[in-house]
Amino acid sequence: MTSEATRLSAGDWARAALKAIAEGGLAAVAVEPLARTLGVTKGSFYAHYRNRDELITAALSEWGRSHGEDGLARFAAIADPAQRLRELLTVVVRAVQPLAPSVHLSLLGDRNDPRVKEAIGQVNRARLDLLTRTYRELGLSPDRAASRARVAYAAILGLLHLAQTDPDAPEPAVLADEAAAIFLASRV
Repeated sequence: MTSEATRLSAGDWARAALKAIAEGGLAAVAVEPLARTLGVTKGSFYAHYRNRDELITAALSEWGRSHGEDGLARFAAIADPAQRLRELLTVVVRAVQPLAPSVHLSLLGDRNDPRVKEAIGQVNRARLDLLTRTYRELGLSPDRAASRARVAYAAILGLLHLAQTDPDAPEPAVLADEAAAIFLASRV
């Protein structure tokens, strides 16, 4: 167990809950197993949260922030839209690892939970907004930019899904190059 000097924060618990969600959805968030994983007693949990629902809400809020606007800020700051798109696609596709669990995909099984709907909606809106803005800056009309953003985002989510089930997927670098080539190919 951890010593008094190494107390866990509420954020540590939320991040542990996100790992559990990635591997098994909301049902995988349980205080005792998380405490064991973190090497602490349940008392540490109750120092930060009243119950499991509060932890899930905090974890989803953290995921929404880190994978939504806050997580995209470094890309949004890139002035050249072609470079922005290339870097975004490269980072996202290279992060897709064979058989790796995914919070986003795991949450889809709990998509009717209002907290999950809100978190996924927040992340989807931020990602689609950035992609749409990028395609607008590349010269596409508003409607085409929005459509292209949806197709690019769907491809990214599809690659994430395939990575969870396909141990023989091509190297992430190859996929990143292909994604950039496809989604930067036609600007009209």
